[in-house]
Amino acid sequence: MTDAHKNQHRAEAGEEIRVRLDKWLWAARFFKTRALATEAVNGGRVHVGGQRVKPSRAVHPGETLCIQRDSSEYVVIVRALSDRRGPAKEAALLYKETAESYQRREEYAEQRRLNASVFPRPEGRPTKQDRRRIVQFTRSEE
Repeated sequence: MTDAHKNQHRAEAGEEIRVRLDKWLWAARFFKTRALATEAVNGGRVHVGGQRVKPSRAVHPGETLCIQRDSSEYVVIVRALSDRRGPAKEAALLYKETAESYQRREEYAEQRRLNASVFPRPEGRPTKQDRRRIVQFTRSEE
């Protein structure tokens, strides 16, 4: 039985389960460490129900979270609570991403792929000649 299922059974039995937002984000694998999750919440990159919150705020099933991570924005609905970081398959059971959020992220990823084909990244390090051109270009702007 997964940790999320155990917590669900505890909730059905009438026990109050409190999971901090930063801990839930870490357990749901949105961030690699709790420190990064706390930093994201404090930095205003995580909103609960459209409101900026603190890392210690308790998360409840059914709440909508808006999570800004890198260049992606996730809008998820909390399904279950867990304060333990488990396998990715278990973490995926803790939330459900909205269809609009998933579609927006896919469109943005497609845009990035198209831009990458139009503006390819240079292969390897710049040559000595390239470095001289870069230095000349940056000094000419000063």
